[in-house]
Amino acid sequence: MKLNKEEKSWALYDWANSAYSMTVTTTILPLYFKMLTDSALIDKSTSTAYWGYANSIATFIVALLAPILGTIADYKGYKKKFFISFFLIGIISTALLSVPSNNAWLLLLFVYILTVIGFSGSNIFYDAFLVDVTNEERMDRVSTMGYALGYIGSTIPFIVCMIIVILAQFNKIPISVYTASMLSFIITAIWWGIFTIPMIKNVKQKYYIEPENNPVSSSFKRIYNTFKNIKQHKSLFIFLIAYFFYIDGVDTIIKMSTSYGSDLGISATSLLIILLLTQFVAFPFAILYGRLSEKYSTKTMLYVAIIIYTIICIYAYFLKTALDFWILAMLVGTSQGGIQALSRSYFGKLVPKENSNEFFGFYNIFGKFAAIMGPFLVGLVAQLTGETKNGVFSVIILFIIGCILLRKSTNLKNDQ
Repeated sequence: MKLNKEEKSWALYDWANSAYSMTVTTTILPLYFKMLTDSALIDKSTSTAYWGYANSIATFIVALLAPILGTIADYKGYKKKFFISFFLIGIISTALLSVPSNNAWLLLLFVYILTVIGFSGSNIFYDAFLVDVTNEERMDRVSTMGYALGYIGSTIPFIVCMIIVILAQFNKIPISVYTASMLSFIITAIWWGIFTIPMIKNVKQKYYIEPENNPVSSSFKRIYNTFKNIKQHKSLFIFLIAYFFYIDGVDTIIKMSTSYGSDLGISATSLLIILLLTQFVAFPFAILYGRLSEKYSTKTMLYVAIIIYTIICIYAYFLKTALDFWILAMLVGTSQGGIQALSRSYFGKLVPKENSNEFFGFYNIFGKFAAIMGPFLVGLVAQLTGETKNGVFSVIILFIIGCILLRKSTNLKNDQ
């Protein structure tokens, strides 16, 4: 199945913004943050807790904004404007990560929170554009192709950034590791900006509601009516609760993995190489999930991914060596893209297209509020016990609850 121009332009945004996920969320920024906190004489478990708290604060802000902005964006002409606004916040603040240095770890966390708001906010509207660029029959394939492109696209600027950091680490170039990290953030912002141009140029809002005189107050009324008539969308909201739990576990593992590996004593260079190879593993598996969903159904493949992540949590508890971390990272790579892409497309099939932003606003608010609980849980348990592995193991309950609720939501959908 070949993608058309709009589908390709939409999927290419995953190629663009995944550079942020790889460099800022997962690898170089967490390691850079560890360097700053080490120089400030903050112990490892406490710095891991601070990193978790920062992620929680950022996602809480996005969660508050998501439903209102999403509902307003259903009006004709608003979706693209909101997308571009948050996209600009994201790339500008990502470039500004290069400003804090030395012991300015608190300032770094503040700027990082801005990058999360920009990145996550733009994704609300990007996800909602899925219903505008394709139909339900192609939705799984298009969504998984976006994630697949993201895994490959993110590796290109990341490899460049990683080479700069490694060369600086071994004194092969006349800059410090601090400076190399700062350059990485600027490179990431440029990559993100350039490859978003096709999305801005070619993707249009096809499904919308005609504008009203007071869009803000009208949006609140629409949200109220949605909850008032929640029985009409019961399976959809049960799915959102299921998604709340299992995607929390996924996001937590993504955001805390580098800090966890660092606490285990794995070198920064080894972590970067491991996480780079994980991207190459994730690329074919994301596509595979899309194709298998056509044969075995979307919900079946979501169950498979949840089971794999449950196994990951158990294995992570017994992690001791760099080889163990290698195995764990490759296992994450097999299902990370699949569970995210199929959750997006499965939800896209459930929502009324004219209200896609409103419902994707709820989709994102459930995802963002979930992302508050997981990192906070890991950070709190790590700080209380002095062992990060205890926090990671506690995430397993989120996958179990998510699986149970997912089954209930699909049973309701079949009954309707």
